[in-house]
Amino acid sequence: MFNRIIAATDIVATGDAPVISAARMARQQTARLYMLHVMESASTENRRLVRHFETGEEMIADADYAHAVGQTLEKTYKDDLSDIRHEIRVTAGYPWEEILRWAREIETDLVVMGPHSTRVEEKEVIRVAGRVGSTVENVVTRETCPVMVVNRPALKDQLRFQRVLVAVDFSRSCECAICFAAELARQYRSRLLVFHMIPVPPFPKYTRNDYTADAAHAKKRLESFYEGYLDGTDHRYLIKAGAMPHLEILTCGGENNVDLIIMGSHTKEKPGKWYPGSAVERVAYRAACPAVVVTDPEALTHWDLSVSADDGEGKDRLIHVFSGT
Repeated sequence: MFNRIIAATDIVATGDAPVISAARMARQQTARLYMLHVMESASTENRRLVRHFETGEEMIADADYAHAVGQTLEKTYKDDLSDIRHEIRVTAGYPWEEILRWAREIETDLVVMGPHSTRVEEKEVIRVAGRVGSTVENVVTRETCPVMVVNRPALKDQLRFQRVLVAVDFSRSCECAICFAAELARQYRSRLLVFHMIPVPPFPKYTRNDYTADAAHAKKRLESFYEGYLDGTDHRYLIKAGAMPHLEILTCGGENNVDLIIMGSHTKEKPGKWYPGSAVERVAYRAACPAVVVTDPEALTHWDLSVSADDGEGKDRLIHVFSGT
């Protein structure tokens, strides 16, 4: 199902959860892994003005420095990348733009990222509880392929995806998430749990009988909306009452020991601020297993590669690619 996987990392000399997880997936899938490192820059005018990954000193990145970064990445992930077809790209630019650029170029099947920069303290960036970083936000709201967010290296057993939870709320993005989840369940012969939360009013007038009636209505609506997509899968519906969707999704995932959580991104279709959605952000930030976010194709911002072709560095944008096995 996944033939071309992109893993983005912002660190060089130590292992990063997205790369380790993506490498394990690539090995299981006999897929090709594309590792992307965008050199850190604090300048908006010249993205080649970077911090040396070892000394932290500011410098102008050149071909020799990019080559050294690539060699160090190859050494750092030597064991993870053994017997895996892979490429390592080291480049200057804005991370989210470079992820999207390479994703379009190779027509990737999956992008794997961490919820935040792994160097937030070094960069003096505040990691806001329950919020993903701007790079994840920009990729999720623009990329058409699934985006996997991992907090910690995924275990090999998890990556067999035997128990998968997909959270739905009848939106168009959740319809896309169901389609993706169903295809994954058929490929991996997964047990698919379709989760829906009924919002419960915070006052005692909402009775057990009210909940029973709402749950029955929700079950019929779930079957009406999604049963056609789930044909040929081992699935069941889980309906819970609650006030905070992300807590119910995480609790349900933990209780059922799921290997993967799939959600639709709530990108807005009308003009205004674009965002992945609070439930998506909070689940991706806290989940013990990988979380895949699927964006509604009808709600995508326009992405034109020509718009960002010049990042203030001139026409010769610095890119080095290292090919492996």
